Amino acid sequence: MWIVERKTSSSTEVRVKELPTIENTLLLRTDFSDDSKWESLREAIEQPNEDGFKAYVEYISDPAYDGLTVEQLVALEPKGDQCGKHTFAFIADRTTFSSLERPVLVVDLHDEPGRTFRVIPAEMWGVENNLSIANMDYSEFADNADPDGTFRGFP
Repeated sequence: MWIVERKTSSSTEVRVKELPTIENTLLLRTDFSDDSKWESLREAIEQPNEDGFKAYVEYISDPAYDGLTVEQLVALEPKGDQCGKHTFAFIADRTTFSSLERPVLVVDLHDEPGRTFRVIPAEMWGVENNLSIANMDYSEFADNADPDGTFRGFP
């Protein structure tokens, strides 16, 4: 199924594929310029930390989402009584693949829809684990991001 977003200023239509129903946290690939960097990112995310914790994500690599914006992602998430299961999502975008640190975008889908920060792969486990069970709030991570907007862990 496709969701159609109409742009009023230029009267163009953007067709966006509906998000799949998944069990784990969504990690959506929106940049398809380098498959080897995507595989490298996946490997980095799969590495457990020193205590054995890892992020539980569902990798979605579908060219239908190429160039998807935060605003489009927020619009795809069900609202109100139809509210989706997920309160946040991860996006692997052009910035993720162009930086040596590979910071993944974290998008709030619930409290402040559209609010973002980035997280390095080695710290994704803490964000995913704590937000998935509502042990911590989105703002606790976002507010502790470095000045460049990237969360690299708590001091």
